[in-house]
Amino acid sequence: MRAPYGIGPLAPAVLAVRGAALLLALVALAHTSVRGLAEPGLALVFGLLVAAGELVRRGAAGEREPAPLAAAGALAYALLGDSAGRPTTHGALQVIAVVVVAQALAAVPRRACGRRTDADRAARRTLTVGFAAVCFQPLYASGQAERWFGDGPYFPLFPLTVLALTALCDAVLAALLARSAARAGGPGALPPYGSLLVDEVRALAGTGTGTAIGATGVVTALGVAVAGPWAPAVLCGPLLLTQVSARRYTAVRTTCGQTMASLARATEIAGYTPPGHARRVAALATAVGRELGLTGPRLTVLEHAALMHDIGQLSLLDPVAGGATARLPAAEQRRIALLGGAVVRRTGAGPEVAAVVEQQADPYREQPLAARIVRTVNAYDDLCGESVGGPLRALEQLRLGTGHDHQPQVVEALGRVLARGGLTQSGAG
Repeated sequence: MRAPYGIGPLAPAVLAVRGAALLLALVALAHTSVRGLAEPGLALVFGLLVAAGELVRRGAAGEREPAPLAAAGALAYALLGDSAGRPTTHGALQVIAVVVVAQALAAVPRRACGRRTDADRAARRTLTVGFAAVCFQPLYASGQAERWFGDGPYFPLFPLTVLALTALCDAVLAALLARSAARAGGPGALPPYGSLLVDEVRALAGTGTGTAIGATGVVTALGVAVAGPWAPAVLCGPLLLTQVSARRYTAVRTTCGQTMASLARATEIAGYTPPGHARRVAALATAVGRELGLTGPRLTVLEHAALMHDIGQLSLLDPVAGGATARLPAAEQRRIALLGGAVVRRTGAGPEVAAVVEQQADPYREQPLAARIVRTVNAYDDLCGESVGGPLRALEQLRLGTGHDHQPQVVEALGRVLARGGLTQSGAG
């Protein structure tokens, strides 16, 4: 089976997630068809909310959740116990059925307009909402939740607990799909699943949109319990403002990345570094970082620092031959690195990226891991550009420098990455 858009064969993990979501959807649809739709008015309200959220999403690059309104509406329906003071009877399987139908209906006009649908994200939402509904609905309908938490001010702890468990379930699925996407991306290091899961869990607290989605879902469910089906129209409004803010933040980050890429080319245009040097170092450093277990924001810092590592050379009156500043005196190397860090700080790339650039001239034992990787990969590209005898000879010279200039683990990780890529001559292209 082939993945859409030519990304290669689907990984077993992706097939498992999609298969589980499809099976759950079929069971829910069959059960709801046989039993009939309970509280059709509520089902229509939440179905429209999910469908509208899917229709207004844009899926800009870098957004963790491009349809927060749909996600919050689906969670609210899964965590819904009462409506205007009366208990509901829709159950977990109807929640799944309504969410699946809403997503399918929203996909029709998107496909008609030529906009792609994300099968993995739809499957992930189906499983996540199903998990929340299965955790909440049976305990609420049986009265067990009321016996545990009471029917007073402590009851909101129940949906909040379910929400926390649901967020962890979503992180597990997101890390699984991210690892499968990395495998489908071609040869190279496969990020450890544990590192990806840690990044996803950290993002639960670090992403304002994710927090807003969960809070809106719980508040909407509690609002419907008191005010009835009109509550979602009022309570989900602020989430649209959060979505606009998140998109603006993503646009700023994208502009920052484009600025760094343009500045990285400035050294090539001015003749200070060989053509394509910054891009090669960034690509190879990112692969080495994955090999050493870096993921998420740490990998982004590494990539940006690798792009900008030579920007300080613009302060030189005359270019260094081949851009290899390792031949310069230590004080001059340090000055170039500090100037490069100062430029990076003005791009908005963040202090972490600037720190990596500033520490390029330090002994490797005093550098963070990202700086060690950039230092070693940069030296490798320089050696290949000097025609020292090809990649194998360049690696040999790096190994000879592990006593002072390069961390042995980084050099060996570079060797493994190059071996998987066929040991192409990095500095040649």
